[in-house]
Amino acid sequence: MTEPTLHPQSGFLRLRLDLAYDGTHFSGWAKQPQLRTLQEVIEGAISTISRVNTESVVAGRTDAGVHALGQVIHVDVPESLELPDLAYRLNRILDEDVRILNVSVAPFGFHARFSALRRHYYYKILDSNQVVSPLSRFDVAPWYRPLDLDLMNKASALLLGENDFVAFCKFREASTTVRTLEKFSWSRDAHGFLIAEVVADAFCYSMVRNLVGAVVCVGDGRNPAQWVKEILENKERVSDSMVFPARGLTLKQVDYPTDEQLLARADATVRRRGEDD
Repeated sequence: MTEPTLHPQSGFLRLRLDLAYDGTHFSGWAKQPQLRTLQEVIEGAISTISRVNTESVVAGRTDAGVHALGQVIHVDVPESLELPDLAYRLNRILDEDVRILNVSVAPFGFHARFSALRRHYYYKILDSNQVVSPLSRFDVAPWYRPLDLDLMNKASALLLGENDFVAFCKFREASTTVRTLEKFSWSRDAHGFLIAEVVADAFCYSMVRNLVGAVVCVGDGRNPAQWVKEILENKERVSDSMVFPARGLTLKQVDYPTDEQLLARADATVRRRGEDD
């Protein structure tokens, strides 16, 4: 396991960047050859301004098509870099589907990934085969059957707590699938959208979309609520056909402890889970 860098090197300054993006035309966060990724374009913009090759660390590596309102990264830049109006200068370089919301000097011990306490996502569905407005087509998943809100909340509640979520994650070798699911609840807003709020200390690859797909199988009447609990306990991977599309998923925010607790949190996360999130 590569040791994570919890402190900037001498002569460098650690910055926290808060950002939002429409993931529709990105092939996810992580760099991939010949593909447009968020890591590639953001690091490229920072490197252009800082005039040194810059590597970022992200709080949550979103998949292709997933959006964010409150993503967090950190970068280590030369202490000589002029910080005033840095967000404005970066946004002038970046395309309009990604925006830097804020740039600040990170407190001592801050690590965007390992210092995080929890990640908040929401997932949006329009059920009953309703027509999706053209302006909503990028952040909502349509579903052809009516969904029962009470049944979905009943099923979701059975998954809360610390569990091995291997049945709801895509396989990654040498990666732990134990997570603490703190919140998984559904509501229907004034426009008729079903909104899932999903909060955990961290998420495995495609975990949220797998959880949503399984609960929808309860909400549309195909399975009883207890079925999701049985999947969890039996640790049998759910079918890929149940994985809901990326476009309905948005990273809402990332929570961090107080400044005094940042380094202890990062150390504890590294010891417990290694470099998987």
